[in-house]
Amino acid sequence: MPKTSARKNPVPRRTKKRTRPKAAVLRKPKLHGLSDIRRFFHRNTDPIFFISATNFNLLGIDEWVRNFWYINYIDCFDGQHPNVFIPREAPHRPFTSIEDINNYLLSHKEVIDFIKSKGGKPKAVFLMFNEATEQLCRELGIEICFPTAAMRSEVDDKISTNRIARRADVPCVPYVLAKAESYQELRRVSKRLGNDLVVQTAFGDSGHTTYFISRERDWKKHAEEIVNAGELKIMKRIRCRGSALEACVTKHGTIVGPLMTELVGFKELTPYRGGWCGNEVFAGAFDKRIRESARKSAVKFGNELRRMGYRGYFELDFLTDLDSGKVYLGEVNPRITGASSMTNLAAFAAADAPLFLFHLLEWMDVDYELDVDDLNSRWANPENIDTWSQLVIKFTEDHVQHVTAAPRSGIWQLNRDGTADYVRMQTHRRTVQYGDRAFFLRITAPGDYFYEGADLGILVSPGRFMTSNHRLNQRAKKWISAIRAHYAGADVNPAAASKAMEQVEVGGFKLS
Repeated sequence: MPKTSARKNPVPRRTKKRTRPKAAVLRKPKLHGLSDIRRFFHRNTDPIFFISATNFNLLGIDEWVRNFWYINYIDCFDGQHPNVFIPREAPHRPFTSIEDINNYLLSHKEVIDFIKSKGGKPKAVFLMFNEATEQLCRELGIEICFPTAAMRSEVDDKISTNRIARRADVPCVPYVLAKAESYQELRRVSKRLGNDLVVQTAFGDSGHTTYFISRERDWKKHAEEIVNAGELKIMKRIRCRGSALEACVTKHGTIVGPLMTELVGFKELTPYRGGWCGNEVFAGAFDKRIRESARKSAVKFGNELRRMGYRGYFELDFLTDLDSGKVYLGEVNPRITGASSMTNLAAFAAADAPLFLFHLLEWMDVDYELDVDDLNSRWANPENIDTWSQLVIKFTEDHVQHVTAAPRSGIWQLNRDGTADYVRMQTHRRTVQYGDRAFFLRITAPGDYFYEGADLGILVSPGRFMTSNHRLNQRAKKWISAIRAHYAGADVNPAAASKAMEQVEVGGFKLS
């Protein structure tokens, strides 16, 4: 018998199991306070894009955040802004909203190539966006630094706003939520609110979708829009003064900016009754009780938004009843707004950080500490608030013209004779120091069309543009007249005017 091994399958020796060394986990250091937060953004490596019709709303943020870029449809700076990218015009359908503009930009090959050229993990912020925008961003690997379009729509709904305010214990102007398919039904459901009513639909710029109804002929003028809207917000009409306040929901609490006055319905600036046309940051515009009431409401509303899963920037409009002194919530904008550049370029923001940086922190995958109460206390101190005003200038006449001349964006000088001269190009108001100078951002340019409601541009200057009685002061009127004098247009025949209005793209909807 041949020799064989005692064990056909010998057991191998036990050896110590070899394991691959674990790769070191690189964690971003925690940010401790404002100094760390400012340094973090100064060293930012992932590109952040503000995609919108213009860069107006976030002017100056590129000076705080490295790798911050503006992708816009309108070239307000004639190619002179170092961080603005404007693609060449490509065929597209007429725009009916800012969402349409953004979706056009995100589908444009030059924009796609520009975003890819910046590398990193791209992020995007918008003034407005919808589900189509979200899908385009998913396809391009872009993270949107805002709550979802669905959540923003829920908060933006003027009827939903009142329900959120009710849960947050934030007072609103006496109201009812109801449908009204006839004048008689409107009177029946709003009986307790008195004879003079303000009716709002769920969505839309308040200058277009707010109706003042005191008698049946007022109803008849807007009956179709009101009936088709479904559920309405029907409010008691009060003698009031409007104000605005921007805030930001963070993991550490709600940060609140200053209470700003609102310019509304001035015929020199807008053709729309009730239409927003500017703001003032002025500490003395409101007494301490009103400021504190608005700030408390903003914190309560922000806390309720956080409970809903919302985070980041939002703006509240307030109405102060001139008879009772009560401060009521008017509406909410769950986004940056036309007042955002005022908030983010103010003195308190320069001393600490712009409010928008705290919004970005919520999407930057970094842990941070922040004493929100301490920050809010400083920002509420009138000594930390410098006085600035802005005018949003629209074309107010009811006809169409071809634009042949327009003022350039930059710094302007107001002369004693009421004329204004261009001083130099500037990207925001930074170097404006005196009331006889202003920063102007042009929107309507040569080659565009004048039409009722078209946005001509925004003028920003230190000091006030309103009197103590909340009327335009003489300085504001001089600036409006001086800037308008630099616009010129040529008449077009009725057929050409009709065709032009069909092709008007950036207009008919709110740009800011």
